[in-house]
Amino acid sequence: MKDMATILVVDDEIGIRELLTEILHDEGHIVEIAANAREARDCRLRGAPDLVLLDIWMPDTDGMTLLKEWASQGQLTIPVIMMSGHATINTAVEATKIGALDFLEKPIALQKLLRAIEKGLAQGMRRPEAPSACPKPVSEVQRQAPSSEDAAEADSPIVRMQHISFDIPLRDARDAFERAYFEYHLARQNGSMTRIAEKAGLERTHLYRKLKHLRVGIHKNKNDDKPGRNRAE
Repeated sequence: MKDMATILVVDDEIGIRELLTEILHDEGHIVEIAANAREARDCRLRGAPDLVLLDIWMPDTDGMTLLKEWASQGQLTIPVIMMSGHATINTAVEATKIGALDFLEKPIALQKLLRAIEKGLAQGMRRPEAPSACPKPVSEVQRQAPSSEDAAEADSPIVRMQHISFDIPLRDARDAFERAYFEYHLARQNGSMTRIAEKAGLERTHLYRKLKHLRVGIHKNKNDDKPGRNRAE
């Protein structure tokens, strides 16, 4: 199973948005949608996704113009895959020169779409770390080198949650919060995935994917395998 990612789908056709959302959800990803360039900009302001699927032909501002805008403003820091059912080879070449990772022709073949996304996410993972002005969340207690008697308390999920920085990208802050949240409930529920899924309001399959994405260790609870319990496959 691939790590879960947040993918922004930008397309003015509702049918395309719904189809891509269904496919990406089935692959275990989080999907954000935008019907035009304005909504796409708003999504970027709320927090950069891991990858963007961007349609070329849209009303008002087309995908090529938006791609150039992001490139000129230094915002083309995530993989962007262009989509179109009418573009020419010259358009595809121009898009890649601007900075697009790939170009998909509509109707998009499923396997070609999944390969392009896998390639894009792999490239995104190789991006350099954020500059030191936006460090990864590290608790104040950890920075002060706690004594051994305070170490267990200082490393607790609650303490780490309290020291999540507001000066980091939203995605990093969200991951740090969710990591602390699930570590807390893993300890409280003695590793019971059934009870944690109920507490978090998630399907167990989605919960497993999220814990893998967050790199949270899972300690198997034998009670989860007792007869009579529902198991999401």
